Amino acid sequence: MSVNPQIQTVADAGERALIERIRVRAGQPSRWITTGIGDDAAVMTMNRGEVVVATADSLVEDVHFRRSWTAPRAIGQKAVAVNFSDLAAMGAAPRAVLLSLMLPPDTPLADFDAMVDGVVAECEAHGASLAGGNITSSPRVLAIDVTALGGVHPRRTLTRSGGRPGDELYLTGSIGAAATGLALLEGSVDRGTLADDLADCLRRYEAPIAHVRCGRSVAGNRAANACMDLSDGLADAARQMAQASRTGVVLEGKQLPIHAAARAWSERSGADPVASALIGGEDYELLFAVPAKRRRGFLAAVKRAQVETTRIGSLTADSRMRWVRGDDSFELPGGYAHFG
Repeated sequence: MSVNPQIQTVADAGERALIERIRVRAGQPSRWITTGIGDDAAVMTMNRGEVVVATADSLVEDVHFRRSWTAPRAIGQKAVAVNFSDLAAMGAAPRAVLLSLMLPPDTPLADFDAMVDGVVAECEAHGASLAGGNITSSPRVLAIDVTALGGVHPRRTLTRSGGRPGDELYLTGSIGAAATGLALLEGSVDRGTLADDLADCLRRYEAPIAHVRCGRSVAGNRAANACMDLSDGLADAARQMAQASRTGVVLEGKQLPIHAAARAWSERSGADPVASALIGGEDYELLFAVPAKRRRGFLAAVKRAQVETTRIGSLTADSRMRWVRGDDSFELPGGYAHFG
């Protein structure tokens, strides 16, 4: 779409023109969307035998991001990715996204376009469509709210409450990178001078990967009893899974797959890399509780999804929430909590 050089901000464009810009960028909806952008509400269908899985999350300026740090396109992509990570943890396939934008009037129109492009790109990467939403003005900060809708067979839905004592805990990927990326941004790092491993930490913070294929593969194999994504840290996820499953949990500190640059960063800062990785948020990896008898099926499922996993602990019959290193045992710390 051509841009009128006289229109420089979202206030200059106006609400209806902004909605039209979204509609054009969203393109043709997928087959699940029968009525999309432009009506009072979206209408969608599901595959036969599927149930709807719905989730919502918000990114708020100066809480989850700063516009001086992060490119608008990356903000849009992340807003969708964190929701798709929730769907992945339930074993669901993303189908549609509803987008609500709260915009300061002086938001540059180019930033608006880039943010929407990021939303659409993340949707398309997972076969979903941008199906509707809302736009409103905000007196100061920018906020982006996403509702994501997915589909899954009811007998293949993963929850955090299905764990059982003795289940082995497996974690995708590595942890600690996103927290290190945030620390770099808070330190006003010069991006151009970063080594590749630290630049990867920035990418992990600004553009997390939703492991949708992995979640669906494991759910399709019925290879796990429970699953949860890591938004507020591994310790928080393990604690919440254990509480929901009415079990205890023990994590093996030496087994945690800590990102190499995150480990080095913690050590240079005089912090314990394991403790830092346990509480560091926004990794968006998946934590699975797997019964021993399904271990082979689980490993086959994650291999098909081309995701590396590490066994990091287990759910226990007692109620203790702990991590261990050698002969030492420690209570699991809490994770990030709003209003905390």
